[in-house]
Amino acid sequence: MLFNKESAGLVGRVLVGFYLLIAAVPAFSDSLELLKSSGVEAGLVVHLNCGDGTETVRLSANERLLVQGLDDDDAQIQKARHNIRAAGCYGRVSVMKYDGGRLPYVDNLVNVIIADGDFAVSKKEILRVLAPLGVAFVNGRKIVKPWPDNMDEWNHFLHGSDNNAVAKDSVIGIPRSIQWVSPPRWGRSHEELAGMSAAVSAKGRVFFIFDRAPLASIRYSGQWE
Repeated sequence: MLFNKESAGLVGRVLVGFYLLIAAVPAFSDSLELLKSSGVEAGLVVHLNCGDGTETVRLSANERLLVQGLDDDDAQIQKARHNIRAAGCYGRVSVMKYDGGRLPYVDNLVNVIIADGDFAVSKKEILRVLAPLGVAFVNGRKIVKPWPDNMDEWNHFLHGSDNNAVAKDSVIGIPRSIQWVSPPRWGRSHEELAGMSAAVSAKGRVFFIFDRAPLASIRYSGQWE
């Protein structure tokens, strides 16, 4: 093909426009990259407006994550469930219908929310279900829920390095519901050395030492992890 001066200038302008278009594309091109950028490696991930579930399945690459897609379209939900089963990750990944406005979770439960497209969920509702330091990406815009000033951590055996076993927490109260269940479900003993000991918390995560020896008898030697 032959180019004259005018056509060459037109091609140049088209190429410049093309490169500018590429430069305008956000750095994170898909949901998995957004999840990686959140820094969250374990917990509950919610994919809002999950569509046919293709991106929802990709979010389950880390086995320490529990992923749930939400959509208000029955047809899309059926497609998503089919794709999840076909990928062999049903259980760790699930999809459910929601009303389009309220998220079906208790307060402070979700670690990451990835939301794409048009939806009626407010920022206030997103912050309600996010755990402190949880991250939401709303059409690529990052939102981090701050750590409340009145919520303390217990990061030493006796609260802090001063060994004064008193928390500075005004949020804690009487348990009224189960928010999260994590294994192991059963301990070995409540009469002798407890099956779980030295539980501490930091940055919203709980760490503990647990005796995984057989439950049949406390006389078995401990297997502490």
